[in-house]
Amino acid sequence: MGEINIRRAAVEDAAKIVEFYNYVGGETSYLSFEKDEYPMNVKEQEEEIRSLEGNATNIMLLAMDGEEIAGIATIHSSHKIKARHDGELGIVVAKKYQNQGIGSELIRQLIEWAKGNGVTTRISLDTRADNVMAVSLYMKFGFQIEGCRKNSTLLNGIYYDLYVMGMMIH
Repeated sequence: MGEINIRRAAVEDAAKIVEFYNYVGGETSYLSFEKDEYPMNVKEQEEEIRSLEGNATNIMLLAMDGEEIAGIATIHSSHKIKARHDGELGIVVAKKYQNQGIGSELIRQLIEWAKGNGVTTRISLDTRADNVMAVSLYMKFGFQIEGCRKNSTLLNGIYYDLYVMGMMIH
């Protein structure tokens, strides 16, 4: 593994991003989609990336190992006046790149970006309650469990709870 570079997503990355999400969807059961269930195709992903240009409250960061995506982290915010201060964090690191601090660095950079964008004052996320590593990682950064959505995920006949987590950053 080479040095990991973190940068913003570019339109040219769209195909790789879709491929990555479809791959990791099958690698972990913690995402909201399964293998090949990522909801966007390449064209839609290109549009999504274009919409991020000059957007103060939405961002997509890629952790790159050379030309390969190791992880992706995003913050998505509503454009509605009452909700735009609250950015929803999403993050996934490919299995072979886990436990190397990549997730922590992606989250750190997202929080720094959010603190400086002049709008975001709160970051929220949902995570499966049994995803102990993720929950402890988020708590390390100051996220708190604000609620629990019981049985909100159904996978292979088993129900899982979702933690609703959040933190104020200002």
